[in-house]
Amino acid sequence: MILLLFLVVFLYAFSSEKNALRKVSDPIIKFKGDHNLFLTHENVSKLLIQKNESIKNKPKETLDLNVLESALNSNQMVKSAQVYMSVNGLFMVDIEQKKPIARVQTNASYYIDDQGSYMPLSSNYTARVPLVTGNVEKNNLSNVFKIAQKVNEDDFLRKHVIEIRQAEKNTIALKFRQNNFTIQLGTLKNLDKKIMNLKAFYNKALKENSLDTYKTVNLEFESQVVCTKI
Repeated sequence: MILLLFLVVFLYAFSSEKNALRKVSDPIIKFKGDHNLFLTHENVSKLLIQKNESIKNKPKETLDLNVLESALNSNQMVKSAQVYMSVNGLFMVDIEQKKPIARVQTNASYYIDDQGSYMPLSSNYTARVPLVTGNVEKNNLSNVFKIAQKVNEDDFLRKHVIEIRQAEKNTIALKFRQNNFTIQLGTLKNLDKKIMNLKAFYNKALKENSLDTYKTVNLEFESQVVCTKI
């Protein structure tokens, strides 16, 4: 029994030491969610470099997985990242990218993600999302995020809206893809009711074949839609 116990302990210690000294292979990188890659596998591999050295062929025991994971999560295109060793010793990286819902195009260009945060543009992929123009500050995105989120979640708005313009005092105007009129929302107070009125106006004008005759559609008044014709 003593010999058997000694043998088990010896084999465990031997295998643990051998496993720790095993060299790390190329990381297996998996992207969660859709296949629109703002980050490439090469980008991720570069973020995994430690002390200006590649992690490939390094002993497993020298890797600090928490440091590597933090390096990935600090990237402004990454929503979340997990770094771990699989049961069979493979170096695994799971990446979930941020999801842009609008693109700010003022003095600077960047995305607003679905959490209302800043997201830089990517040279690898360009998202087809509404443009945000006008008076927009990078450190104050809450107002434009609210309307961008509404556009993203509403089938009708997502189909038609191509531009969100913010003026002074945080008033909002919209532009549609196939129509020339400007939609004046004003502030985002009573937003759901304003969108309901917009849909009612659009459907009525579509039936009457009069959409191209309007210059502005003003939704700022509580119980009516005020339109200006060309």
